[in-house]
Amino acid sequence: MKKILSVAVAAAGAVAVAATLLPRAHAESPVERGAYLVVIAGCNDCHTPGFFFGKPDKDKFLGGSDVGFEIPGLGVFNGRNITPDKETGIGAWTDAQIATAITTGKRPDGRQLAPIMNYAAFTHMTKEDVAAVVAYLRSIPAVHNKVPGPFKPGEKVSIFTFRIEPPGQTAAEAPK
Repeated sequence: MKKILSVAVAAAGAVAVAATLLPRAHAESPVERGAYLVVIAGCNDCHTPGFFFGKPDKDKFLGGSDVGFEIPGLGVFNGRNITPDKETGIGAWTDAQIATAITTGKRPDGRQLAPIMNYAAFTHMTKEDVAAVVAYLRSIPAVHNKVPGPFKPGEKVSIFTFRIEPPGQTAAEAPK
């Protein structure tokens, strides 16, 4: 009985610690809800430098990745700066433009975001959740960080790159 009680107390403690460190699903404000959704959706994975190397740069949170994804025939794409910086981030975009990019993959200039961006899944988000993500992105510190790329096929790449191969293709068959 004592062992069961100890495990229960330890589990309750772990839950309490997690509740204080992680954003909550049922947040009290749109910004808090947006923080939760950004973490759950993995935005920080592709938009924070150092994340894929196990050492995310917290000073450049969501400031653009130092890792790209190569899509054969399309080029190499890395997560852009999605902080409110007006020059290197999305600070000059309207709320509606940010929401459109998240849910349709269309940038304000009409270009399509790279298919590595999971906007197809985000089309299922409620309008309230999209607005919460926008509110959160507006609330974080602006990071002035111009990331390199995107890179066209065959262009010299200056960042660490993951290659995405079509089904059935081997790395040996891929273009060098």
